[in-house]
Amino acid sequence: MAAAPARCGGGGLSLCLASAGVVKALSIAAFTLAWMHSIEKTAWQEDWLVAPAGLTLQQARIKGTGAGMEPPPEARLVDGWFQWSPPPMPRPEVVFGNSGAAGEWHLCHAGRCQTLSEIFGHPIGANVTTMRVCKNP
Repeated sequence: MAAAPARCGGGGLSLCLASAGVVKALSIAAFTLAWMHSIEKTAWQEDWLVAPAGLTLQQARIKGTGAGMEPPPEARLVDGWFQWSPPPMPRPEVVFGNSGAAGEWHLCHAGRCQTLSEIFGHPIGANVTTMRVCKNP
């Protein structure tokens, strides 16, 4: 059974990001997480849905192939990106870190992308970041 969503204030569902003891709530229902692969220096993007059941990966895209980034057999090359839609599997949280070898994670919504450091208002560095759905009272 999935863990209960975090409470972050406001109304409805939001995306909560937590890093280095700070929590930021973003009132968004969907977003793209984008980064550069640390070894291959190739762009990677994932489209996520924020829903009561948890965070669900809707589609993944990579700009090339290489070490640790082989697309699955169902991936199709579209406009220079290998893209695929994994089976929907809501996750109570997604945890990720930054090795510092390829720049920062970017969160994109409504045509605007920001680094995690911009969202938090201070450098994230190598701190782990946790994403989860906030259920607001």
